[in-house]
Amino acid sequence: MKDKERAPMQFQSAERTHRVELAACYRLIAHYRMADLIYTHATLRLPDHDNRFLINPYGLLWEEINASSLVTIDLDGNKIGDNPARVNRAGFVIHSAIHSARHDALCVIHTHTKAGMAVSSLQDGLLPLNQIALGLEPHVAYHDYEGIALDLEERDRIIADLGDKRTLILRNHGLLTVGRSVAEAFNLMYYLNLACEIQVATLSMNREIKLPDMSVRSKVAGQADAVSFDDGDLALEWDAHLRLLDRIDRSYRQ
Repeated sequence: MKDKERAPMQFQSAERTHRVELAACYRLIAHYRMADLIYTHATLRLPDHDNRFLINPYGLLWEEINASSLVTIDLDGNKIGDNPARVNRAGFVIHSAIHSARHDALCVIHTHTKAGMAVSSLQDGLLPLNQIALGLEPHVAYHDYEGIALDLEERDRIIADLGDKRTLILRNHGLLTVGRSVAEAFNLMYYLNLACEIQVATLSMNREIKLPDMSVRSKVAGQADAVSFDDGDLALEWDAHLRLLDRIDRSYRQ
């Protein structure tokens, strides 16, 4: 490990690993143009601390975030440690709700992509137009828009609407994914947003749409689950993402 990439002494090795993975997630979201300037968030529960998670420092672009800059907060929004950075309240409200209710929600990602917000504004939401959307179909839930997420009481409704699903389309707002790892949450966000982009492109052609029949839709959903949520495949994919980042800029590891 190069000197500039050495782990700061204040972080234990397990936390350091989590910080590097979440920082990588931020850089990847920026690289694939799914970021919204300094807004929206990706969070990661800390090892051995169910009530603490890492979140981005408010004010940094996602391409600027590195492992050491991430802020630790608890489920009540209190900062842990001496990081002077601010934390966006809307991010705390949404992410703390899910981390508190879903033990499997190690990582939560929320975006405001153009395609995601467009599809979130449709009454029908995500349509079963293509293989990617078909694979995600059983895992998509919806939450009606209630305004900017500043009201703590909305957390209960977010939790209820998400249920045991892996993805949540926040109507008139954006996309959210839940993962047992950073790799899984990122994989879900990448493909959920891609499905939305494909839907926007398909509907823009103003031609008659051909939908698969229900038997095929069910078949693809099962096939996708067998592949997409295989930990071995996710590990291969995540390693490829890290190699990409390391070629571009290794500073996310700092």
